[in-house]
This record gives sequence, C-alpha cells and structure tokens, in this order.
Amino acid sequence: MSEERFSATWSGRTAVVTATGEIDLTNAEGLRDALLSALNAGALGLVVDMTATTFIDSAGVTALVRASRRATATEATVRLAVIAPAVLRVLNLVGIDQLIQVHPSVTDAVASLPEHCAKPLL
Repeated sequence: MSEERFSATWSGRTAVVTATGEIDLTNAEGLRDALLSALNAGALGLVVDMTATTFIDSAGVTALVRASRRATATEATVRLAVIAPAVLRVLNLVGIDQLIQVHPSVTDAVASLPEHCAKPLL
C-alpha cells in the first residue's frame, strides 16, 4: 500500500515522496517506510511533498521525525513542502518546523537543498 499511496520520484540523488490526503495512524507507517526506503536507496536530498496533505496526526509527525533522524545519520537533507494551514499548525505546535525546513512548494523545497543532492547515482 505504501508504494501506491506514497510514490517517489527521483532527480539525481534527490527523491520527492508525495503524501496526499490525511496522514494518520492508519497510514503513517506507509509514509515512514516510503521515506526510509528513499534514504536507504541513496537519497542525499529528500523532499516530502505534502502540498496535497490535509491533515497530520502524531503518528504522521513521528514518521517525519524518524526519517529526519535517519537522514541525519546518512548525511542526507530533508525538506517539507506544505501549504495547508491545518498541517502547518500541527508542525508548528510540535516544533517539527525547527527540525526540518518547511517550504510552500516542492520547487522551493528542492531549490533549498544542498548542491550535492543533485548529483546522479553512480
């Protein structure tokens, strides 16, 4: 299910994982798996496209934190693209916006990644 709901697209060493609709206890594990899979596949830049996400609960936040921790361990960079006020509010309340940079679009999030993230996989 995670592959259908949380698709990943690649450009060089940057993966964009798309999360749509509501992220909650019923599907947060799929999000976590998709994010960790991208990092395990060699992503140096990981953008979570949440521009179509309408809700996130603590399970979803935990998935983002786990991915951020894995990224730190592998020297990768994570960015979020979020526009929904309800989602931004949750991220702000729990302080995840202090851990992971949040941008208003995928384009902005990708542009904020370090230059080495664009290098192709060998």
